[in-house]
Amino acid sequence: MLGILIILLLALIGGFLVSISPATTAQQNKFEDILSALPQTQCGKCNYSGCRPYAEAIVHGEADINQCPPGGAETIKVLAKLSGRQIKPLNPENGLQKATQIALIDESLCIGCVKCINACPVDAILGTAKQMHSVLVKECTGCELCIAPCPMDCISMQAVTA
Repeated sequence: MLGILIILLLALIGGFLVSISPATTAQQNKFEDILSALPQTQCGKCNYSGCRPYAEAIVHGEADINQCPPGGAETIKVLAKLSGRQIKPLNPENGLQKATQIALIDESLCIGCVKCINACPVDAILGTAKQMHSVLVKECTGCELCIAPCPMDCISMQAVTA
């Protein structure tokens, strides 16, 4: 019994030491820096489900730094610096950089199907079933994920002006 307790204690101490090792801390810091450099649109245009998985893939060398259309050239420059990679142009397979935009719902056409609400990754659309929906402008990231599921084609994107 004492032997099992000693082995368990050593395993816990070893796990703690690994978790605070400089390599792990440095990698975590690099991840946090890369994540904060991304625009947080959660649009999936990078072929990842959001900015966090994309940042993890960059840190682990599984994704290139030029896959974020909302971030565009400026974000690519920052990601290159943070990851130690070469600056390269945005990969057109992921989309083109556009001006910042937000979703707008034509409330006269909205039937309250909630499909846009379910599609929004940042909960920027308010409404309930069979009632008109509205976009929380300050929360909308312009990801465009609400457009395709709308059966009434009542959602459009509008460029954000200063």
